[in-house]
Amino acid sequence: MPTVNLSRPPRRIVVKLGTGVITSGIGQLNEPRLAALAEQITALRAKGSEVIVVSSGAVGLGMGRLKLEKKPKIIAKKQACAAVGQSLLMQTWQRAFDPHGLTVAQVLLTHDDLRVRARHLGVKESLRELIAYDTVPIINENDTVSANEIKVGDNDTLSAMVASLVEADYLVILSTAPGLIDMKGTGKIVPVVEKITPAIEAMAGGTTSETATGGMITKITAAKLAVRSGCGVFIASGAEPDILPRLFSGRGPGTFFVPSGLPLESRKLWLAYFQRPHGTITINDCAVPVLREQGRSLLAVGVTGISGAFTAGEVVNIAGPDGALIARGETAYSSDQLAALAGKHGDEVRTLYPSRKHLEVVHRNDMVLL
Repeated sequence: MPTVNLSRPPRRIVVKLGTGVITSGIGQLNEPRLAALAEQITALRAKGSEVIVVSSGAVGLGMGRLKLEKKPKIIAKKQACAAVGQSLLMQTWQRAFDPHGLTVAQVLLTHDDLRVRARHLGVKESLRELIAYDTVPIINENDTVSANEIKVGDNDTLSAMVASLVEADYLVILSTAPGLIDMKGTGKIVPVVEKITPAIEAMAGGTTSETATGGMITKITAAKLAVRSGCGVFIASGAEPDILPRLFSGRGPGTFFVPSGLPLESRKLWLAYFQRPHGTITINDCAVPVLREQGRSLLAVGVTGISGAFTAGEVVNIAGPDGALIARGETAYSSDQLAALAGKHGDEVRTLYPSRKHLEVVHRNDMVLL
């Protein structure tokens, strides 16, 4: 069992519900389970916790209404399923919360809503206002318009992004999985994960469901993001009775991922996890400890190569000579400019760009170590 000592109720909780939790088959909502979860969420709110829900299910519901047995491979057909299913999903959630006098609020997001800084902050403010109005925000990816370039991809990752965005104390990922199972060892649920190591990641597997996306792999990825923001993460079965109160009393079955002791501040989290880098800057052996151990900015003299096309101000990866990812940050130069500057010392950079006040390729304030 995960052990959580709560001297007071969590300030803010994000609860993610997988398709397998809220449906009993393609296009068939499990309304009794939604009603039970709504009651549990209402009880958490009554104790003083703010609760935000990330709910899957729209595509599966749309598949049922359109009489499809398998998830379409064509994006436009998936978008049509989402368009049909999203309204059904929200109607059902509102019915589940009606007995408790609560209003739900639909929030549909794409990756760009979280990647672009102004929109990122706008989403954060919108969620703050919805909570202030005492609603229950129900978040889903905007699958009706999402294409590959603006798509988050799965609601596990989306829920971790939301948990980071709203600075949640806990993220609860409920699915058909009872937790992280040590399939290659004991065969039992791992109750507590202090640190997500390669051995922990190796325990994860995908999904064979016709309506679900991801599986344990995406849940581990989501947990890695959330714990870096100081958020504790539960993975548990949504079929367990009274699972939410049991988890928060330390009696619930599942896996608990311990949050990092020093969470990244919000802008660096945004750089690290909300971006899709436009390219990669490769650095030499000498520059690696300068960034990692000394916490300094990246200069042109440490650059050995560039891949991808990017403009000044875009986010790029920074990799060591072996290709290992070291950091991510906003570059002050375009890929074309940087190709001409790679390996040059400060005086040479000044000669090429005499009007620049700062010579850093990526300033330490615009960089996050990974």
